[in-house]
Amino acid sequence: MLACPCSAFNLRATAAPANPDISDPEPEPKVRKLKGSPQFNRWYRARALRSGHKLERPSHGTGALEVNPSAQRTSGTLSLEPTSTANDSDREVEVTDSGKPIYMVSDGTGWTAEHSVNAALGQFEHCLVDRGCPVNTHLFSGIDDVERLMEIKKQAAKEGALLVYTLADPSMAESAKQACKLWGIPSTDILGPITEAIAAHLGVSPSGLPRGAAGRNIPLSDEYFRRIEAVEFTIKQDDGALPQNLSKAGIVLTGVSRTGKTPLSIYLAQKGYKVANVPIVKGVALPKGLFEVDPEKVFGLTINPLVLQTIRKARAKSLGFGDNARSNYSEMAYVKEELEFARKVFAQNPTWPVIVTGKAIEETAAVILRLYHDRKQKCSMPRISKRY
Repeated sequence: MLACPCSAFNLRATAAPANPDISDPEPEPKVRKLKGSPQFNRWYRARALRSGHKLERPSHGTGALEVNPSAQRTSGTLSLEPTSTANDSDREVEVTDSGKPIYMVSDGTGWTAEHSVNAALGQFEHCLVDRGCPVNTHLFSGIDDVERLMEIKKQAAKEGALLVYTLADPSMAESAKQACKLWGIPSTDILGPITEAIAAHLGVSPSGLPRGAAGRNIPLSDEYFRRIEAVEFTIKQDDGALPQNLSKAGIVLTGVSRTGKTPLSIYLAQKGYKVANVPIVKGVALPKGLFEVDPEKVFGLTINPLVLQTIRKARAKSLGFGDNARSNYSEMAYVKEELEFARKVFAQNPTWPVIVTGKAIEETAAVILRLYHDRKQKCSMPRISKRY
């Protein structure tokens, strides 16, 4: 008896696979696909790649760009060839929730690029804090050859990253500029414009060598040793130690516990200032030397009571004190009493500037240094001067 062809088809279609080790592939997760501008697509392509999904692209052209394997670094330029000229806006990209990447590339330590990006990101705290626009930064330092630079560019193009670079070598900077332009990578050259402006102002060509380069020997200057001496002095004078040396300090900080005296002192010391700090404790007499030093050196520190209480609670917890431990150190009533005690001390010494802390150390230090130099130089406009 002949079997019905359609029945045979149905049996074949529903039968289990002959090989038990082979299982049906799991269905791929559905993603929401959008079409938009090239910049919009780059952003979401980065999210898709970082989440591990594969991008779907039209078969008529990928628009990908590759480095020509035979490219050589000649005359400060690099030969790059696109594999397609397809319109980037036709691509379909996957939407995920990872942050937008920012690549920071430097031929030195990357300090300038990193701090510049951090300063700029400070303008977006309103959306970074609540993760409304998360950002992932990636620092690449010591990039001193074109091959490594191009590998980073290719990865930036794949992730749709913003690229920020500080490259002292003009040929490297030009290669970065041309690659970013060709591959459609949004980029910013931080060091180039200001270097060109200073060169024009001085009438001297820049060396084109990054800090620490083999051909750039920078001798240890007097300023370097002054900074080392300042750090050593500041550490010895921490938390009211050796009050007899207060007259040797360039800056004296005073305030209640956890107002940021020690971190501020260390930060200022790294800039070459000898700093001493004296704690104000309710019921404890302040050292006589504090009132004998030049009052223009002394800076009072205060803080919001609620912020201070939060900091003290965290400090007590880090020291192993539980919530049930009996201590008035972080109690609001005691915090307010200590701040009031400090306020009376400051009122009795009206020449001491009183600075509210609780913000970034760099910001508080900048305020102190502006006041310090303004008093020292008697300038009509506050400034921090330095001679090179």
